[in-house]
Amino acid sequence: MTALLFGSLSSVADTSELQRAAYNAAFAEHGLDWHWDRDDYRSRLGKAGGETRIADEAAARGEDVDAGAVHATKSRIFRENLRSDAPVPRPGVLEALQAARTHGWKTGFVTTTSRENVLALLGALESFVGANDFDVIVASDQVGTPKPDPAAYAYALSTLGEDASSAVAVEDNPDGVRAAAAAGVSCIAFPNENTADEEFGEAARRVDRLTVDDLTALGAA
Repeated sequence: MTALLFGSLSSVADTSELQRAAYNAAFAEHGLDWHWDRDDYRSRLGKAGGETRIADEAAARGEDVDAGAVHATKSRIFRENLRSDAPVPRPGVLEALQAARTHGWKTGFVTTTSRENVLALLGALESFVGANDFDVIVASDQVGTPKPDPAAYAYALSTLGEDASSAVAVEDNPDGVRAAAAAGVSCIAFPNENTADEEFGEAARRVDRLTVDDLTALGAA
């Protein structure tokens, strides 16, 4: 194993409920009589892409909605939520990053969310982990296709100069796992509180806490 790749915001810090709150606040701000409770939200997490989820909701309701504008509002509110209710790293994340430094593994934050969201999360986590802890940060400004397309992983591996066979990814959602698998990267499924009921059939293993042993065992497989 020569590279450790975190694949989403909630693979580093569980922001899932902050995200849901931001969706509901954005719906209200745009005058939409929509509200996603936890079951509603969980049912929509099998597919990546917040703007797509909003467009699908509008289509299901037969409403004409500017999904891009609503999603932009949601992202702004989410970043505000990060400042007011800062999350903490998920169990084992800091130990994994320390192991990367110790063993000389390259590290990546491989998302298809906006760079503003990535930097907002890292800003909220600055006392624990920051941008300097990653050798590459991939966001939507660098890849045009969201997961499960493997483009984000292909970009990260090319930038790092690493082969997929020597990398391990950590993902919290099914489309992220599919993207890693499509890129040939072995993936640990690390579900967040709202994806715990999802199926992660393409993951090499599934964990509730990230451990260095899991990473090294998968990296040696």
